Amino acid sequence: MNAIDTLSEIMSDRYSCRAFLPDPVPDADLERIVETARHVPSWCNAQPWQVEITRGEGTERLRTALSQAALAGTPPTPDLEWPKKYTGAYGERRRTCGFQLYDAVGVEKSDRAGRAAQMMRNYSLFDAPHVAILHSPAELGPYGAMDTGGFVAAFTLAATALGIATIPQAAIAAYAPLLKEHLDIGGDRLILCAISMGYADKDAPANSFRTTRAPTGDIIRWHDT
Repeated sequence: MNAIDTLSEIMSDRYSCRAFLPDPVPDADLERIVETARHVPSWCNAQPWQVEITRGEGTERLRTALSQAALAGTPPTPDLEWPKKYTGAYGERRRTCGFQLYDAVGVEKSDRAGRAAQMMRNYSLFDAPHVAILHSPAELGPYGAMDTGGFVAAFTLAATALGIATIPQAAIAAYAPLLKEHLDIGGDRLILCAISMGYADKDAPANSFRTTRAPTGDIIRWHDT
């Protein structure tokens, strides 16, 4: 197998895990994920990403704080503005993903309480033993965020290559002030997302489906003249 086939296999194997086993990941493997991901390109080689990784009691304290904030109805205050709307193919893909999840866990589309309970699983970090909080300098604005997005992709692929499951979570970034206070992150940083990670519970219904991808022909526009 050549390098591109290996990379394609890893990318196809990666998925968003929504149920984890409690077993912690060795520090050496967590460090190797970052060691690999740090080689992604960035604007002017700024490398703006910073990663806070929890383990043990650190994970439990953050899980509790996030769940309590969400249950209390704390208003979302993300550092980055949420998407204004999802239209066309983007909205359809978003709905399809949600319906696949609800079907997998046995929640009817009309069951608002069940859907809300599933949403709350975000704040319990899907029972993952670790979560990474990613942030970049506010002064770099969208370019720092874009660079860190590349780091997120490389991070999840490196984890997949090591047999470690992940799920990038925008929902956690809704509580940016809580994260900054809890993890001692400066006010000059933008909270971008979280990545919950650990070993997948392969028997969990929430992990039984896979999303599809748009075909290559829908992505490329060729220009010969």
